[in-house]
Amino acid sequence: MNLKKLSLLAVVLFCTQFVNAQEGLPIYTDYLTDNYYLIHPSMAGAATCAKLRVTGRQQWFGQEDAPQLATVSVNSRIGETQSGIGAIVYSDKNGYHSQNGIYLTYAHHLMFSRNEIDLNQLSFGLSIGMIQYKLDETAFLNEPFDPIIAGIEQSSTNFNMDFGFSYNLYNFYAHATVKNVLNNKGINNDIHVTSNLRRYLLSAGYGFGKFGSDWSYEPSILFQYKDGTKEASFDINLKAYKKMEFGKLWGGLSYRRSLDGAEYIDGTSINSQKLQYISPILGLDYNNFMVAYTYAYQANSVVFNNAGFHQITLGLNFNCRKEKYHCNCPAVN
Repeated sequence: MNLKKLSLLAVVLFCTQFVNAQEGLPIYTDYLTDNYYLIHPSMAGAATCAKLRVTGRQQWFGQEDAPQLATVSVNSRIGETQSGIGAIVYSDKNGYHSQNGIYLTYAHHLMFSRNEIDLNQLSFGLSIGMIQYKLDETAFLNEPFDPIIAGIEQSSTNFNMDFGFSYNLYNFYAHATVKNVLNNKGINNDIHVTSNLRRYLLSAGYGFGKFGSDWSYEPSILFQYKDGTKEASFDINLKAYKKMEFGKLWGGLSYRRSLDGAEYIDGTSINSQKLQYISPILGLDYNNFMVAYTYAYQANSVVFNNAGFHQITLGLNFNCRKEKYHCNCPAVN
């Protein structure tokens, strides 16, 4: 293996906590672009409108085989019932690894309020997914012989499931989800870490806004814990919304920090750093259409590339019900 590929492999191994290979659908800041269903199955059909969302994310522009992610999600209430359905299709590539997956979701929503003006809703959701993992080793065919490299494109298909619940009370919301509930052998089935991809998510937020004002604000948090690697991180987010004649203009800022660090050598000393992302978001709602842009900057001393992470989200709301909740609850309204 030549020096260039050896160096790339070392960087990828060092940055394992910064990217999400073979862990099911990666969790970035996609959910902040009016897309909580992407990470919480209980949000399928929770809103007054059916939602279609398409996202594309590209990391480290200018670098060959840089991580990239594409997702398509749709969710809707089933007629006038208290049930909702959804589907997610995604493609995630990271160097020589890639995965393609599809999830189907069923959710049920219990209304505790007397009418749909006052929001008081408890939701449960279950997603069943099929994920195909691939490891492309064909690029190493011309390298010196290595018994652990087969020189082929290995693949493995597995099933998994996500389960969670959501609670929306007026302007307040909370979500709890367990992702990848089942053990998943992936490709490296001899390594315990890759078989246990279970991830726990907890998130909460609140919408503020004066009565009659065109402005509203939404602080929120997200905590996630990976059971297999014992890694934890949290997001602190703040979004602002401005009502316009054509719809709504909104933006925000997200800060992600890992609670686990990685050590590196700086000259003659050994230092450590923890993953930090700073992500500004800008979005526009025009009638039933939505478009958003997210840029993520990795604020660490040692990074693979300073080019950043770019994400575009396109959305469409359809089959909207006439009744609207009297609350600052953009994920539901």
